[in-house]
Amino acid sequence: MPSYVSERGQITIDRAVRKKLGVRPGMVAHQRVVSGHLEVIFLPVPHQRSLYGVFHKEGEKPKVSTREELDEAVMEAIDEEQARG
Repeated sequence: MPSYVSERGQITIDRAVRKKLGVRPGMVAHQRVVSGHLEVIFLPVPHQRSLYGVFHKEGEKPKVSTREELDEAVMEAIDEEQARG
């Protein structure tokens, strides 16, 4: 089923596709261009409690400290996982 891009650049994801992928309101949709097409990766709804430092070791600098750094780290991990096959 084709969908049309709105004036605001929005598209509707077909209901069957949403169901198959388990896409729910509030999920984070990471977008990137790969070989001239759009790739969207859906991540679960962020929880409401902080896990900052949960894996932090005494004397070790935290690997990420902002939401943007966390999002970038997630995308890098996804890329590495896909590269491994």
